Amino acid sequence: MAPKARRVGGVVRPPGDKSISHRVLMLAALARGKSELAGLLTGADVKSTARVLRQLGAEIGTIRDSTVQVSGARLTAPGARLNCGNSGTTARLMLGVLAGQTFAATFTGDASLRRRPMRRVTEPLKQMGADIKESGDGLPLTIRGGTLRGLTYASPVASAQVKSAILFAGLTGKVPVTIREPYRSRDHTERLFAHLGLGIHERNGAIVYEPSGHSNIPSFQLPVPGDLSSAAFLVAAAVLAEGGELLVENVGVNPTRTGFLVVLERMGGHVDRVNLRDAGGEPVADLLVRPAPLRGTEVSAAEIPTLVDEVPVLAVLASRARGATVFREVGELRVKESNRLELVAANLRAVGVRADAQGNDLHVEGTEKPPRGRVETASDHRLAMSFAVLGTVEGADVKLSERKSVAISYPGFFDDLRKTGARRTAHGAR
Repeated sequence: MAPKARRVGGVVRPPGDKSISHRVLMLAALARGKSELAGLLTGADVKSTARVLRQLGAEIGTIRDSTVQVSGARLTAPGARLNCGNSGTTARLMLGVLAGQTFAATFTGDASLRRRPMRRVTEPLKQMGADIKESGDGLPLTIRGGTLRGLTYASPVASAQVKSAILFAGLTGKVPVTIREPYRSRDHTERLFAHLGLGIHERNGAIVYEPSGHSNIPSFQLPVPGDLSSAAFLVAAAVLAEGGELLVENVGVNPTRTGFLVVLERMGGHVDRVNLRDAGGEPVADLLVRPAPLRGTEVSAAEIPTLVDEVPVLAVLASRARGATVFREVGELRVKESNRLELVAANLRAVGVRADAQGNDLHVEGTEKPPRGRVETASDHRLAMSFAVLGTVEGADVKLSERKSVAISYPGFFDDLRKTGARRTAHGAR
């Protein structure tokens, strides 16, 4: 339906998976001995996790593209506040890690992170016995861990961060935990626990962690696959092209993360998964993408946990599809790095697309008109990258309020977008 921007071609490789990078750093810091981690994401959020772990006594090499060595040690009290930067994953998962320690630590972050909700994590940790001092539903807050008790918890939200914080508390506190979710969220923590032999299993639909007789976490070597959430932007750019094909290499295709590909297929796009393999307990593939005309669809609430980070780029694709697309129950986007729900809708309207947030649903009407206008990213990396992709279509004139935020999760994004064959991208402040 839509006029296409260009022919696509070449081979690109997205950066390491952000979710896995955070988790393997934490586990390596808790392990006894020296671990080697290959392919870590070099973005700002992962560097925040490394910085916090160094404050707690772990020895971590420079976060770069090559292998990073981590020497684990018994964690010690920090000499200053733990600044988590913009990373909600750092803050929420590290609260779980420190719930089982015997010292106090105060968490803070940038202005965006300080506004993001933390009680979804602190409430179950308090039920386990952690002493947490809060002044509201955000940072800063102070946690003093110690002797924990086991927990059986029915999470009101399908959140991998909530689940992982509780699992890390069970691990460091050496107590059993059982977690149920309304829908299955991404399972990278469970896969890593299983890969390291840490007593994780599923029982009657619940995730169960039971401490084993030995308490030490073994050091390990592990490759981090490419991030599907980052690859989604390259895939989207290829789908919106006029011809050719793009190979996106070394992408994690964990079933709890592939909702983007499922919805894209339903919209008329097609991505071949080739060279399927396993890396550190995670399924990995190369993605072969070709341009395709798209049609609108409905994304159900049950699908959202498998694609929550890809809603902005799916909304961009929906704006170039035939007909309407509805995303159900995406209210969680209001408490991301920005109010993504309102900003996605407002920015689509700003470039000439009919879109609005109705309650917790997002409605997008496809159009053939070239997108033209200024986009407010609110320093949200996923908004910047999504609308940069929209800026590649024929006749587009999309101006981004800033571009620097992409360094949070994909430092080389604009270079890789050009490698796909894009002749034009959204422009704006650097």
